[in-house]
Amino acid sequence: LAKRGMPAGKRVVKRLLKKHGYVKRKARKTRAVGPRHPDRNAQFENIARLKQEYLAAGEPAVSMDTKKKELLGSFYRDGKLYTQEAIEVFDHDFPSSASGVVFPHGLYDVKLNRGHINLGTSHETSEFACESIEHWWRQEGHKQYPQATRLLLLCDGGGSNSATRYLFKEELQGLADRLGLEIRVAHYPPYCSKYNPIEH
Repeated sequence: LAKRGMPAGKRVVKRLLKKHGYVKRKARKTRAVGPRHPDRNAQFENIARLKQEYLAAGEPAVSMDTKKKELLGSFYRDGKLYTQEAIEVFDHDFPSSASGVVFPHGLYDVKLNRGHINLGTSHETSEFACESIEHWWRQEGHKQYPQATRLLLLCDGGGSNSATRYLFKEELQGLADRLGLEIRVAHYPPYCSKYNPIEH
């Protein structure tokens, strides 16, 4: 614009962009990746039906997921703290510099709108996922649902709670036996984990 004899500052450019419908926007994750399964909608309807059935009967419906692992140590973290001195951290996040790793496993009680997090320091395994569920049940679940005879778990289809992992099913059976509960798992379709209530 300056070369054409019409110099314009930031404010003028911003005003012109806004006038023509250009505003700062964030990218939205709305496009599904991968092929759409023909029974995808039926799977969502089944999950909604199960959720409603359990909630109406006063039985717990819990959404679960393992979040991104975090390195333990002097690493950069977003955010600010009130301190008297600057906090010095490593300039690179190399796993070899970590003193360990933490895996946050979250559980979200759909009826009570209440979250629970367990932190593991080994690996994201089916055993860890089931131990996390058991810890939630013993700490909170049985107090909130003393008459419960069954538990509905809502989760995505990957990771430690994969729909195809026999180890997860075996660990779940052991958990059901220990807790004396019927445990039912409803997996969201592939590439649809964003619909899992814990994500919200």
